Amino acid sequence: MSMKTVSEFKARDIRVVLTDIDGTLTQSGRLPADSYKSLWQLADAGLQVIPVTGRPAGWCEMIARLWPVHGVVGENGAFFFSLKEKKMERHFLLSGPARKENRHQLKKIRQAVLASVQGSAIASDQFSRLFDLAVDFSEDVPPLPARKIDQIVEIFHQHGAHAKVSNIHVNGWFGDYDKVS
Repeated sequence: MSMKTVSEFKARDIRVVLTDIDGTLTQSGRLPADSYKSLWQLADAGLQVIPVTGRPAGWCEMIARLWPVHGVVGENGAFFFSLKEKKMERHFLLSGPARKENRHQLKKIRQAVLASVQGSAIASDQFSRLFDLAVDFSEDVPPLPARKIDQIVEIFHQHGAHAKVSNIHVNGWFGDYDKVS
């Protein structure tokens, strides 16, 4: 089966809208009123809107509770949160013991990055994360050059972790998943 182009769809064919958040719904790190209004319009039209983001579980909990969305995929595909009849449903791809071991390994990567890549920092939202480590290279720190971003990615890979570069962070994790899966 091949993918259709947007122009090939009829409005009645569309049931779900998947969207990124940072740099897609947001502008300069803020959610403009027009973006929020558009989410409501899509929901009111009966479409299931599902943000897919690298942002942490804490943010995704709030998004699933307060935004007009069907649910949210967070930490680059590690989980899906959805509010059903005023009850939060959380679906995790990894078990508790696996998450605990991964956090231990991510601490080693954190130490290596901070010791090796001057100017990098751990993302300010790290305290809200369950599955990954987010290294800030331009959200709350002065933007790093591409070579330093590549160095951060390489440190994740040296430790056997996946790494994804967004417009503000390098996110790294253990597990066979990503935003697409």
